[in-house]
Amino acid sequence: MSASNLTLIHGGTVVTTTGAAPMDVLVDGETIASLHVPGGADAIVGPETRRIDATGCYVVPGGVDVHTHMRLPFGGTEASDDFTTGTVAAAWGGTTTIVDFAVQTTGQDVEEGLAAWHAKAEGKTAIDYGFHMIVGGVDDAALAAMDRLVASEGVTSFKLFTAYPGVFYSDDGQILRAMQKARDNGALIMMHAENGIAIDVLAAQAAGRGDTTPVWHGLTRPPILEGEATHRCIALAEVAGGTPLYFVHLSASQALGHVAAARDAGRNVFAETCPQYLYLTLEDQLGAVSADGDPFEGAKWVASPPLRTKHENHHADLWKGLRTDDLAVVSTDHCPFCFKDQKELGRGDFRKIPNGMGTVEHRMDLVHQGVVAGQISLERWVETCSTTPARMFGLYPKKGVIAPGSDADVVIYDPQRQHVLSKDTHHMNLDHSAWEGFAVTGGVKTVLSRGSVVLDDGTWTGRAGHGRFVPRGLSSYLR
Repeated sequence: MSASNLTLIHGGTVVTTTGAAPMDVLVDGETIASLHVPGGADAIVGPETRRIDATGCYVVPGGVDVHTHMRLPFGGTEASDDFTTGTVAAAWGGTTTIVDFAVQTTGQDVEEGLAAWHAKAEGKTAIDYGFHMIVGGVDDAALAAMDRLVASEGVTSFKLFTAYPGVFYSDDGQILRAMQKARDNGALIMMHAENGIAIDVLAAQAAGRGDTTPVWHGLTRPPILEGEATHRCIALAEVAGGTPLYFVHLSASQALGHVAAARDAGRNVFAETCPQYLYLTLEDQLGAVSADGDPFEGAKWVASPPLRTKHENHHADLWKGLRTDDLAVVSTDHCPFCFKDQKELGRGDFRKIPNGMGTVEHRMDLVHQGVVAGQISLERWVETCSTTPARMFGLYPKKGVIAPGSDADVVIYDPQRQHVLSKDTHHMNLDHSAWEGFAVTGGVKTVLSRGSVVLDDGTWTGRAGHGRFVPRGLSSYLR
């Protein structure tokens, strides 16, 4: 242990999944060396040791966002954040690891798709990253590739869709085969669960009536169709022999009910939600008009699943799901598209609006508002944003925890900071904000990524290329 390699974070309150206590954190190079009662490390550090004062702040493990889409092709364009701008923005918000989705398009070799995403990210990220694999065509070759990715590539989770016919959609037989393969190799199957076949019928009928404004994106994707697809996928996983199953971006009470019932029955079923489904509503989108009354302003809030109406209990049910662990993780589904030249591709036809919102920079702050409001505990904030995602996706204990031997991914978080989210101050490559004017209590002060200070009291000190690909193991939660 060389004093010149040491950093001492002192004066703060370390928050873990089991409690919060005043504690000093000693970092040696890229890893956490030890934790000490306040002042307890003074005898072993010298004058060369860098000291970071965390007085009045929480010291928490860096956020782990396990659902992002950097440069995802969609609807004739691609997500506006690349692996540099997106990971810089993530770090500004206290996230120190992302897991993005590599894509196998229909007809493409799975490993070719993974290689394309490695090329997009390598040497460009400001924080560490991993990959899930979207399987766009389930056949014998793709199933064999799943084994190879788990065994030698550090890719241990595979995403399938019951939505987007003709693009990513898999039928029940394909989903079942992929689930059987995951049962054998230990991987986690991730599902985008909406009934895409029925949704396309409803969307075509709306367009035929001339109902083409952005709000119809949500009205033609009713929550019951998310619930139906969720129930169906749980049944298929049971038929496959109890394959572990993880639902992405769960938005609706109906879907959550099926997840809760499966978990009560002891099945390996897990789910995440996203900040937009905890706070925003279909009415927010409907009420979004430009200064001249143009309802296309609502395209900024088009995502799939869509925002849900405030007249049902979705928000309250999702917060309850976070408290009861029926929702294990909060991710972002970060998939930003600029309003000008991208969202506008769907002007006159909501079906052509690129689906996605930008939130990677705001996740830690937005979920912290649940602590402020008494919806969840401080420990649960850390659990859903850092520790559980790391455990769920084979990154723990390297990531997601402040403990000796873990990567020194550390966030110093000021719970008293007041700020307002805005396109004028965010760092995402996005010309608008879905969170414009949203007032936040709490904010990131300092961020360390593998021991390097990348953000220091409002000053960016990181660099593109610092981040590394992290091969992942199997989920810690499988039983």
